[in-house]
Parts: sequence; structure tokens; C-alpha cells
Amino acid sequence: MSHTLSNLPQQQEVIATAVPTKPSQRITALDALRGFAILGILVMNVQSFSMIYAAYQNPGAYGDLAGLNKWVWIFSHTFFDLKFMAMFAMMFGAGIILITDSAEKKGVSPARLHYRRNFWLLIFGLIHAYLFWSGDILAAYAVCGFIVYIFRKWSPKWLVVMGIFLFAIPSLIQFMAQASLPNMPADQLHEMTLSWQPTPEMVADEVTAFQSGWLAQMEYRVATSLEMHTFIFLVYMGWRICGMMLIGMALFKGGVLTAQRSRQFYTRMMLFGFLLGFPLVIMGVVQNFAHNWAFSYSMFTGSQFNYWGSLLVSFGYIGMVMLIVKSERIPSVVNRFAAVGRMALTNYFLQTLICTTIFYGHGLGWFGQVERAGQVLVVLGVWAFQLIFSPIWLNHFRFGPFEWLWRSLTYWQWQPLHHVQALQD
Repeated sequence: MSHTLSNLPQQQEVIATAVPTKPSQRITALDALRGFAILGILVMNVQSFSMIYAAYQNPGAYGDLAGLNKWVWIFSHTFFDLKFMAMFAMMFGAGIILITDSAEKKGVSPARLHYRRNFWLLIFGLIHAYLFWSGDILAAYAVCGFIVYIFRKWSPKWLVVMGIFLFAIPSLIQFMAQASLPNMPADQLHEMTLSWQPTPEMVADEVTAFQSGWLAQMEYRVATSLEMHTFIFLVYMGWRICGMMLIGMALFKGGVLTAQRSRQFYTRMMLFGFLLGFPLVIMGVVQNFAHNWAFSYSMFTGSQFNYWGSLLVSFGYIGMVMLIVKSERIPSVVNRFAAVGRMALTNYFLQTLICTTIFYGHGLGWFGQVERAGQVLVVLGVWAFQLIFSPIWLNHFRFGPFEWLWRSLTYWQWQPLHHVQALQD
């Protein structure tokens, strides 16, 4: 039988009926979409792992941006940038509904379960961000998860309305910031510009730090993580993530994320997303290159094409994946992506482990030395590994290792990890 992590009597009453959903009860379509999203996120994250912080937003800040490297950037920006983060946030919102509804059916307090689950995700995210990689998104997801829970009983219509409203707030902030540039003090404007286009000395210092050992990296990692969790969260990430989570709740309630709608619905969804989203994103690429990636344009107005286009394209991807799931023509491929999705937390951390080992100084130390074209090979290698590894692991175990730890901490009870142990319990 499972052994409790502590003997707290008050918690044991709740745990008696609080049992995680069995893997056999999981929704394949939702898992496959989550797996598709977690793999797609790496295409953009690899730039953060391998290049300076400014290069993620401003491709002209570091490295070669000509020839093949330019086309790799255009391809990754058009098809991946923000699109898979949007889907992953929507999956998180859907997960809130799935887990809390299940808890209510079992007579368990959904609020206590949700907030305890999110608390441990926050701890994981903070450890990940401050000790391993400042690009972590889990801490922000946990904080937003605390907030959006209060909307979970809203109808799909009002969830979408509120989601789009919150999603629009960063755009308003960006336009207001751009309008204020002429009246901004010169020293403040100069500091902002350096975050977009650092000096050669700043670039050299950052490259040297991440080519060095783990302790030498901490100055940059901690500073960047603090900025992500304060200023960037308040003016950008928090609004966007909360908005996407609410939209994900609405889509889940409407059966969109679980392949319950018709093929015609998903076909229209895919065409709507792609035919409106991709032209908008491409227009932004053209405009930003026309403005030579100037801070005064590309940081503000220039970023809005992809900001809104990514939302549309993510809808197109959802429609596409649901059509593939409903067709049942390539079940082995769908099942592989679903396995990656069932181990999304583990695979997210594995991506950090693999990439920091390749690029940071405590590993191979290739930071700043691999151009965008070379980064593609790293992504393909990680994809292949996770698509092969995830099904093999799940053939022997019920959860990924971090999913198992997360569940055990959430329910304050060791969860059976092996299939045989689960049957015995």
C-alpha cells in the first residue's frame, strides 16, 4: 500500500477520497495536443539556451542573421514563436477544469486541491528559474493559476470575452509606452535601448558568464529571473497567460480540446487560424526588417503583429491536431505525442537539462557559438529522444518522474509509480 509523507490527521481525511485520475482515463486528444505544444516550445527556447538574452526578442542583437540563419529565424518566428506557448497555457487552463471537476465528483474540495497543486508547481518553477534556467514559465503559470481559478465556473462565452480582454492589456501597455518615448528621460531611454541592443562589452560579459561554471552564471540567471517575475510579469506575461488560460477553459468546456467537435468544425478552425494568423505574422516580419529592427518600432508596434497572429495560429494548430486525432490514420504517431504530453513536466525539465549541458559552461560550454541553423539540429535531436523515451517510460511506469513527485506532494501521499504496484493498491 502507499505510504503517507506525513501523519497529519487533518489532511488524511481529505486524502481518503482525493485520488489522481488514472492514466487509462486520460484524454488522448488533450495529451497529444499538450505533447505537440511542449515539443514546439523548444524551437524558440533553444535560442534562449544558446544565445544572449536580448537575441530572443531582437534577432539582430547577436549572431549572424543572413543566409540560412536568417531563413531559420523567419521560419521559427512564423511557425513557432508564441504559438506553442499559447497552446501550452490553454492546456493548463483546461487542466484546471479537468482536475477540479474530477475532485468535485469525488467529494473533494477543489479549491484546496488546486491551490496545493499550484503551490508545488510554483516551488518547482522557482527552483528551475533561479538555479537552472531563467526562461522558466512554470512559476508564472502557477501564479496565474491561482488567479484564474475564480473564473472556472463561468460560461465558455464569458471566459473567451474575459480572456481576450486580459490578452489585449499588454498591447495597450506597449502602445502607451511607445507614445511616451519622446518624453522619456534620456538616461532611462538609453537603458531601455541597451536591453534591446546591448553593447559589445555587455555581450562579451554575458557570453563569458554562461561559458563558465554554474556559480558564475548565477549573476545573470538571478537578475533575469527577478525581472521576469516582477516587471515583465506585471506588464506582459501575467495578462497574456491569464487570458490564454481562460480561453483554454472555454475551449475545454466546449469540447474543442478533446476532439468532441465535428471534422467540419476543426477544418474551419484550422483554416480560420492559418489564413488570418500567418499573413499577420509575416506582415510583422516584413515591417520589422524594413525598420531594421529599431528599438523604437520593433519593441512596440512591430511586436504586435506576432502577438495577435500567434493567437490565431494557435487556434489553427489546435484544429489541425484534432483533425489528425479524429482521423485515426496514424495512431502510433498520436500516441507518441500523447506520451510526451503525459510527461510534459518531466520533458520540460529534460529540455533544460539537455540544453544547459550542451550550451552552458558546466557542460560543453557552447553558449554563443552555435548559430541558428545549428540550433535546429539540437531541437531535432531532443524531439527524437523525447518521442522515443516517453512511450518507453510509460510502458513501465504510470507517470513521468516529476509528474509522480508533483502528485505525491499534492496529495501528500506517495503515489504508486509502477503499473503492477497500482493494481496491487
